[in-house]
Amino acid sequence: MRTFENGAYHHCAVILDSIADGVLTVDNQMVITAFNRSAQQITRVPREEAIGRKCFEVMRGEMCESECCIKTTMETGERCNNIPVYILRADNKRIPVSVTTSILRDERGTPIGAVEVFRDLSEIHTLRQAYRRIHRFEDIVSKNHRMMKLFSVLPMVASSRSTVLIEGASGTGKELVAKAIHNQSGDREAPFVAVNCGALPETLIEAELFGYHAGAFTDAKRNKPGLFAMAGEGTLFLDEIGDISPSTQVRLLRVLQNRTYTPLGSNEVCTLKARVIAATHQSLKELVDARRFREDLYYRINVIRLSLPNLAERKEDIPILAEHFVEKFNSLTGKHIVGVTDEALAAFALHDWPGNIRELENAIEHAFILCNDKFIDLPHLPETIVPRPTKLIGAGVLTLQDIEKQAIADALIRNDGRRMATARELGIHKNTLRRKIQAYNLEGVETSGERPES
Repeated sequence: MRTFENGAYHHCAVILDSIADGVLTVDNQMVITAFNRSAQQITRVPREEAIGRKCFEVMRGEMCESECCIKTTMETGERCNNIPVYILRADNKRIPVSVTTSILRDERGTPIGAVEVFRDLSEIHTLRQAYRRIHRFEDIVSKNHRMMKLFSVLPMVASSRSTVLIEGASGTGKELVAKAIHNQSGDREAPFVAVNCGALPETLIEAELFGYHAGAFTDAKRNKPGLFAMAGEGTLFLDEIGDISPSTQVRLLRVLQNRTYTPLGSNEVCTLKARVIAATHQSLKELVDARRFREDLYYRINVIRLSLPNLAERKEDIPILAEHFVEKFNSLTGKHIVGVTDEALAAFALHDWPGNIRELENAIEHAFILCNDKFIDLPHLPETIVPRPTKLIGAGVLTLQDIEKQAIADALIRNDGRRMATARELGIHKNTLRRKIQAYNLEGVETSGERPES
């Protein structure tokens, strides 16, 4: 390449050293031929040591062996744009960088190597981690205003020993909240015992809760401690408490009132030391009004009531939740998926999420099985998630702009035209929303409640 011939090499090196990003060039054998000052600072490898060595020996990236960006570019001629990866510096510290690669050609257009530009994302990564800490409580992530209010009271709830009632639809994370309360309490080292009351037959639930002695019933050949005893001084989580039978309600009421219980077939009085957290996907107040749940038990467990919103009511959390699950399944599967495409996020925004957060997690897990790319896209999603033409604007071939326009229009209608609320739900800045409203001519949708025509 002429730039690197004769006296022009020094001139080009000066230009490269003035660039804030790291820049390196390699020849067709992947040997480094140029290494600027920023590349030295990011990798902690001196220029004289880097030049003449193989690229992967210097960069030591996590994708060097399998999905090397610069190698892919040299083989296919296609650029890699801002691909986030991790590299090992000379001091063996693992740092995040974004990589962009292009083919390097001589004056006749013949490929003679490639150039890689990489940017240190450590500071951005630190800021992102700080942002996540603000929007995280234990394993719960959210930036929804209702959830943030819940985060603010959970430490106080955890510091008490009062009975807690958690209400929310299936899949909203009731057990996660219960575990968070337990982990933030002074008894976090004690057991956390969970039981799904709705999954146990009426004939077994009392035996499971209270335990039994040998001979209490047929096949009871030895003593068995119940869940009350197994929880010790920790937490007993009674999920789907609205499904327990009237007889069990009576016995549970006595336990919560007196903090004592008697195992089946025994005269021994045991003390309940555990904290009780109950949860239900039903409205216990409605069950009380329908005489299907004891009013006195309702008020006994309804000391502190926490209500979890559906995912459809906190759609601004979908991007951060998707990122959270991508990280989780990367760790579990050993894959290096970067994230979710805008098209897939747009499909998420349009979905009603009847299964709530559990459905979103399952969708990401489904995508991990099918995705061999760097980003999860529409073909990787379950059929229930991918939007159908009847649900979107118009008919025929749909573009990303069509999907985005519909998502913004629906969000404006749901929020009665309130732009700040709409921006929060969509997870975008208010100025970005304003520009998109103008670009898609959606001003009338804010007040009319009518969907736009394509």
